[in-house]
Amino acid sequence: MIAVCRVEELPPGESTRVFADVAVAVFNADGEFYAVDDTCTHQDASLSEGFLEGCFVECPLHAAFFDLRTGQPTCLPAKRPVRTHPVTIEDGVIHVHVAGHAGQPAHEREQQVVA
Repeated sequence: MIAVCRVEELPPGESTRVFADVAVAVFNADGEFYAVDDTCTHQDASLSEGFLEGCFVECPLHAAFFDLRTGQPTCLPAKRPVRTHPVTIEDGVIHVHVAGHAGQPAHEREQQVVA
């Protein structure tokens, strides 16, 4: 479990990045907190620097969209999902649970988006 920051330090519409075994992007989407691997699966770009629209983040490099709830890409050029991580709030602090918690089973991470 990684302490990210206090809830009030990550306002709605904002994101931050923390480091575990991989970089993890943490988002406040209208008061709901989500965490995904920070690197776009299409090309090496930081999703924490992307554009948040509701529960979706747009990669700043090639405009691929990812659903923060599932990690699934919603359009090309990304074909593979990003890994999601559970988020909890304890005593006003946002925590991300990274170890052993891939958002999807391995066989689902290999599925591709059909255009």
